[in-house]
Amino acid sequence: MIPLHLKKAHLNRGRARIIVEKPFGYDLQSAEELNRIYASVFDEHQIYRIDHFLGKETAQNLLAFRFANGIFEPLWNRNYIDYIEVTAVENLGIEQRGGFYDTAGALRDMVQNHLIQLVALTAMEPPAVFNADTFRNEVVKVYESLTPLTEEDFEEHIVRGQYTASGNKKGYREEKNVNPDSRTETYIAMKLGISNWRWSGVPFYIRTGKQMPTKVTEIVVHFRETPHQMFHCAGGNCPRANKLILRLQPNEGIVLKIGMKVPGAGFEVKQVTMDFSYNQLGGVPSGDAYARLIDDCIQGDPTLFTRSDAVEASWRFFDPILHYWKEHPDAPLYGYPAGTWGPLESEAMMHEHGAEWTNPCKNLTNTDQYCEL
Repeated sequence: MIPLHLKKAHLNRGRARIIVEKPFGYDLQSAEELNRIYASVFDEHQIYRIDHFLGKETAQNLLAFRFANGIFEPLWNRNYIDYIEVTAVENLGIEQRGGFYDTAGALRDMVQNHLIQLVALTAMEPPAVFNADTFRNEVVKVYESLTPLTEEDFEEHIVRGQYTASGNKKGYREEKNVNPDSRTETYIAMKLGISNWRWSGVPFYIRTGKQMPTKVTEIVVHFRETPHQMFHCAGGNCPRANKLILRLQPNEGIVLKIGMKVPGAGFEVKQVTMDFSYNQLGGVPSGDAYARLIDDCIQGDPTLFTRSDAVEASWRFFDPILHYWKEHPDAPLYGYPAGTWGPLESEAMMHEHGAEWTNPCKNLTNTDQYCEL
């Protein structure tokens, strides 16, 4: 193990720090063993478990957006929010990583680290003061509040998919170094609950996938509808509830969808957007996420890095899912044509709440391009 060799060479002393890339562990047991090994060589403040999503300006701006603006924080709870989506999808396949990906899958590669971190940023309580310890304490509290899934939930609230050949795009099982009978998921959608005072009853829908129609990472907050609809909707079929979209990529920004009166006679209401994009600031780059995090490590600031207890708390939630799939090799794995939005079953999973995914269009270039389902 690299940490043990570093210790042998006395490179773990003084102000030495080590950056560890995800995935941190293969399951709960391996994560606990890795934590034990690293703890035998380095103090916790020397270990920087990196997740580049937390280095993105919009991920950090989510905290400022929530806690620095009095008009949103009072609304950020079960009384005003109907449901929340977290999406991180790519329009590429596994890109010559078949050997790695076929032993990992979407849950290990993306959900257990990236997506659950974004859920934590969205759901966490405000720290009493903002520093590395208090911030990461609140992240752990979110992980520990995740509502445990039962075996029944594994079938009803989790949808696994694997892309199949479509047009000139080959299927996952045809990729290099992939088992031709592989049951590794390249897509996963889940319904999560958070059992605490703020979020009880509010579903969090998360999804990630390969060979999607576009590349996008975003958090979509769906507010509840007004108690009484007094106005006609322009066109007769537009959304009535407000929607807040926080995009991490490809173009970092924030969109708020609100209802406004259509000019002219009558009182027809149409949904319009108020949007902000970092590329509109003019010459002020949002910066590379990895560069930001590496600089934080050099400066000795661990705020945006994952702590050992957070790693283990996350794995404690997801580990039963992996064990279930291992013990039930016939658990559903749905095919979806490359270039589509994944299995139709992921849409059906949301219908019990009257919800639907927010699907950006292909060739996304600005913050106001969304496709009809």
